[in-house]
Amino acid sequence: MPENPSGGPAGQAAAQQESAAAQRDAPWLIRTYAGHTSAAASNALFRANLAKGQTGLSVAFDLPTQTGYDADHPLARGEVGKVGVPVGHLGDMTALFEGIPLDRMNTSMTINATAPWLLALYVACAERQGVARAALSGTVQNDLFKEYLSRGTYIFPPKPSLKLTTDVVAFAYRELPRWNPTNVCSYHLQEAGATPEQELAFALANAIAVLDAVRDGGQVPPEDLPKVVGRISFFVNAGVRFVTELCKMRAFARLWDEICRERYGVEEERYRRFRYGVQVNSLGLTEQQPENNVYRILLEMLAVVLSKDARARAVQLPAWNEALGLPRPWDQQWSLRLQQIVAHETDLLEYGDLFAGNPVVEAKVEALCAAARAELAKIERLGGAVAAIDSGYMKERLVDSATRRFQDIESGRLKVVGVNCLTETEPSPLTASADGGFLAPDPEAERRQLEGLAAWRAARDGAAAEAALARLGQTAAAGGNPMEASIACAHAGVTTGEWAGVLRAIWGEYRAPTGVARAVAVRGGQAELEQLRERVAAVSARLGRRLKMLVGKPGLDGHSNGAEQIAVRARDAGFEVVYEGIRLTPGQIAGAALEEGVHVVGLSILSGSHLELVEQTAARLAALGLTDVPLVVGGIVPPEDAAALRAAGVAAVFTPKDYDLTAILAEIVRLVEAAQREAA
Repeated sequence: MPENPSGGPAGQAAAQQESAAAQRDAPWLIRTYAGHTSAAASNALFRANLAKGQTGLSVAFDLPTQTGYDADHPLARGEVGKVGVPVGHLGDMTALFEGIPLDRMNTSMTINATAPWLLALYVACAERQGVARAALSGTVQNDLFKEYLSRGTYIFPPKPSLKLTTDVVAFAYRELPRWNPTNVCSYHLQEAGATPEQELAFALANAIAVLDAVRDGGQVPPEDLPKVVGRISFFVNAGVRFVTELCKMRAFARLWDEICRERYGVEEERYRRFRYGVQVNSLGLTEQQPENNVYRILLEMLAVVLSKDARARAVQLPAWNEALGLPRPWDQQWSLRLQQIVAHETDLLEYGDLFAGNPVVEAKVEALCAAARAELAKIERLGGAVAAIDSGYMKERLVDSATRRFQDIESGRLKVVGVNCLTETEPSPLTASADGGFLAPDPEAERRQLEGLAAWRAARDGAAAEAALARLGQTAAAGGNPMEASIACAHAGVTTGEWAGVLRAIWGEYRAPTGVARAVAVRGGQAELEQLRERVAAVSARLGRRLKMLVGKPGLDGHSNGAEQIAVRARDAGFEVVYEGIRLTPGQIAGAALEEGVHVVGLSILSGSHLELVEQTAARLAALGLTDVPLVVGGIVPPEDAAALRAAGVAAVFTPKDYDLTAILAEIVRLVEAAQREAA
């Protein structure tokens, strides 16, 4: 007798599957972080990814756009279109979103110091499309605090920067009800060395500073503050220790709920939800055995999607080859498909929270919460996030934590497969292609952007642009909200550099503390470091003074972790170290080398602009007669570029595979000794 298809075991299983599918949660927003070369090239990439099932956009801007410079500014040379799309004016923004209806798109823009301007351009672009402001949905990062601590794309001092952040929040509250006006970012804190406890505390302290300023700023009625709190979102990092990362996200949700209730009196649960997007750890990807990065990316993503009660609202994944260079469209597709397989093929979205009541998870979450509360209390005693940044406290803690992590990797206490263990490998077919496994920047992109900028300026109504800039300056100087004036500037054809230049003239620029001066030294009996100290002492004795090294960050790249760690280790080895932080011109670096009388210059560049910036720096050093001072370079430098740099006279090139800082410095000492012998 045949089994009843509806009543037997097979029929019951099928019915259960149908029921689960009917109750299946909607997946998170699926994004890739994209943008490079030009607005037109980035638009083509956006549209291709959307056609492949991506459900939201996440825009990467180049460094001149992030730091408020036009493509023809001296500091922008070599940086245009390298780490993101250049957007110099409304024409670029219009080309970037050509054929993409903004009323049907959720767009995340990773932009901070120039966030008001890029949002103004986006609104103006939508208005050109005939889209009402209220229909726009998306996120602008707009978190300057983490820029001072980790990423480095700040412009103004903390207080006016905080004012600009709150102006965007107040504008969005009135005009863009579906927009997240600030995206408090802990992502770069982790990449700068933050422990999970520090990541929790520092990000929440930043959010508190923003909301306190909104509450006290007079632009939002007290009764509407809960609605503003409900629009605050976060952008976090997820590392490979995915149990800890999963618990960290649950801790974030718990602590944010406490802060919203206790500090801001938010009663409605929907306004207290911890809403966050995530990109998993890019700086944790390895140049060695890069195929292993696929597994790292998957494990890191699981940390933010497995737990329903603390699941990410949006996820973007790096590509496997980002430690090598710029991902190609296929590489981004691979990461996109990874998300889609988890979201659509697995049964993850058919179940409630998998970890509620789990004693191991609960104990870890509470331990993280307790440590974060203690750190938050300390920051509060210091006067809040602004004071803790100005004093250098938060930056020093990050540099100290990063130093300990570097030491753990060097010693082998922290194992990284393919880097400090299990290094035997077969040649990777993924990197065997003619392009080396990544997308090389278009060498003509900068020239075309410069030509387009000149044509834009020539074609606009110059008087209208000047009038709009004057209105912007008057509004900012009077303490008003500059958003409407910025939108008027966008429509009048004002450029990114002109907009930022007006505000620079009012508020000035800022140099954040480096955190290096009081960073922790290497502890314990490391024989290699002791040998290095002896060599440094011997060389210093022969020179008649301490061996002196200048660590420089030319151009606009703000990723300073490597430079900071080299500076700390060099100091611990007995060098005298000159390190003045990020964003220096080649001329400033060469001038400092002459004035300080250094014996070696080390440049750190992670933005892909190494060829241009090293060439400029070398020329400046030569013009000052410093041809006998070795020049070394560190960063993400492809092999063919490293060969070109060495052929141009660079003494050594170090890449992420060179993780042993003591060994790097030993080689630098050898180069100084060789240079001194030649000079003699």
